[in-house]
Amino acid sequence: MKEPIAIQNKLKESIAHLERRFLEREELIRLLLLGVMSGENVLLVGPPGTAKSQLARAAAQLFGTEDWFDYLLTRFTTPDEIFGPVSLQKLKQDQYVRHTEGYLPSSQFAFLDEIFKANSAILNSLLSILNERIFFNGRDKQESPLLFLIAASNELPEDNEQLAALYDRFLLRFEVGYLKQISSYELMFQAPASPLPALLTTDHVKQIRTAAQDVILPESLIYMMFQLKTAMEEKEYLLSDRRWKKIGHVWKTSAAIHGRSSVSIWDTVLTPHMLWDFPEDLQALHDLFSQLFQETLKKEMERELPLREFDQTAKKWLEQEEELHSFQFKREVGGKLDKEAAERARASLEQCREELEETARELRSKLVAWQEREKNLPEWIAGQNLFLLHPDQYAVKFTHLRIQGERILQTVQGLYRTIFDKEIPGVAYDYTL
Repeated sequence: MKEPIAIQNKLKESIAHLERRFLEREELIRLLLLGVMSGENVLLVGPPGTAKSQLARAAAQLFGTEDWFDYLLTRFTTPDEIFGPVSLQKLKQDQYVRHTEGYLPSSQFAFLDEIFKANSAILNSLLSILNERIFFNGRDKQESPLLFLIAASNELPEDNEQLAALYDRFLLRFEVGYLKQISSYELMFQAPASPLPALLTTDHVKQIRTAAQDVILPESLIYMMFQLKTAMEEKEYLLSDRRWKKIGHVWKTSAAIHGRSSVSIWDTVLTPHMLWDFPEDLQALHDLFSQLFQETLKKEMERELPLREFDQTAKKWLEQEEELHSFQFKREVGGKLDKEAAERARASLEQCREELEETARELRSKLVAWQEREKNLPEWIAGQNLFLLHPDQYAVKFTHLRIQGERILQTVQGLYRTIFDKEIPGVAYDYTL
């Protein structure tokens, strides 16, 4: 347990260092670090001059490594420039082998600018490096030590089969724009220029990735993923099975970072950046995801605030309200009732009283505890995932659950008042909070 906490602290410190240097890039910084730990490639889309390459180099600096490959691709770039020159000595022996030392296949960190301008000879070799971390060097399969690759492009690929295959290998995607806030321009000229400290190591990455293999993806989140897939397909957003599997892998990596043996709903918060093909679709996909996130969060919170159970009890007696109220009225005015029907009504009335009183007391108790929790909710939520940018926004989701619970309590109290003409004893609740 100590090791995940140590890695969490180093990641938090890394985030703080990067945020001081790269303004208005808070969410991107978190996405990059999650990408490093999970081994997923990141694609940055945006105009020149938005610090894409600087941020990529800074991420590598955090690992204190010089094992870095950086290249700007054009349609004239040759495979030799990316994968290394062909060995003339081996060529004399009829072997087509490249010297890869110092080039992409032997690097741990890499940044490829304008990646979609690469020609087909480069693309074919890139596909296996990006996905399986394997470089086909002649007749040999050469394992690449590549931990993390960031690519950038000023524009998205055209409808081209080769480029589509390459694009699909970038799970994490982010649109980068120019700074928007005047405060950022003021701070930009004061940003630190010194090298970043080496806070992380490749061993940290390996430990997290090993731990992630044993993390369980619970059925509830598999179902949430399938619901998301279905909702997206209804709106004609299609993802490959490879990308869905990788999304699950990123969730498991986040759980491992936080020392969890099972994926939590909180490990899914950056998912919208793994869904889009076009930046303009991000908001619509974010809205789809947020709706399912809220529904799943509500189900996970059922153990502490079982709203569904309380709501079912309220609805059960609401359906019988007219019948019970009619029996009470007839009894009060001395109306004649069939003996057997009267016995059934009395038994039902007593059961109603007991269930409504029990439900109201239990629900009130849980709502009061929930209110206490809300006092420190942002801090608690922040502790669930260090990659969360605005914990206070998620706190609102908890408030929504409390409000739903209060509505159910009001329904139960109103129903009791209607049937029994009095308040439920010991269930006073302050609805003004």
